[in-house]
Amino acid sequence: MGIEGVNQRIADIQSRMIALQTQQTATRTAQSQTTTTGAGGNDFASILNDAVAANPASTGSYKLNSKGIPTDLAAYGNGKIPASALEQVGNTRHKLWAPAAQGLTRMIADAERDGVKIGITDSYRPYEEQVDLARRKGLYSQGGLAAKPGTSDHGWGMATDLDLNPKALDWMRKNADRYGFVEDTPRESWHWAFKPKAV
Repeated sequence: MGIEGVNQRIADIQSRMIALQTQQTATRTAQSQTTTTGAGGNDFASILNDAVAANPASTGSYKLNSKGIPTDLAAYGNGKIPASALEQVGNTRHKLWAPAAQGLTRMIADAERDGVKIGITDSYRPYEEQVDLARRKGLYSQGGLAAKPGTSDHGWGMATDLDLNPKALDWMRKNADRYGFVEDTPRESWHWAFKPKAV
């Protein structure tokens, strides 16, 4: 099972835990009584806490290297992320590292519910594409629009270029951090990077 499979399994477990928690809360409210915990600590909260402690990735937290890249992802190399570690963003042709793709998919759907359209123009960028982009658009450090090949957030599958009108850009600036995305590149209001939390 690759990283994509693991992330999907984690998402499934999280969904089930949330459903169980919601069901228990409704049951407690309906019965108007407090659930007591036995000495063994087998109530839902204990089980949830144990599951989170055993799998910190389920909270959206990861072991990061000194550059803020999840260590499991960094092992592949920038621009060399395998398809098994990438996930499609919604129903688009774009792919990102699975947790980033999931966050972006949720964000686009929530924005749409608020009457805001967010489009995607770029996502994961293999190393060869980074080289081509640097040749065509110049390096950012020299006034161009491309990161040095092998250093781009796009090469980690953790950045996306978005098609944003003024209303969408305003929505992003107010809400994107809730989904793990930040606007981190001066001169590029379209570039948004996914910043995972450290364990």
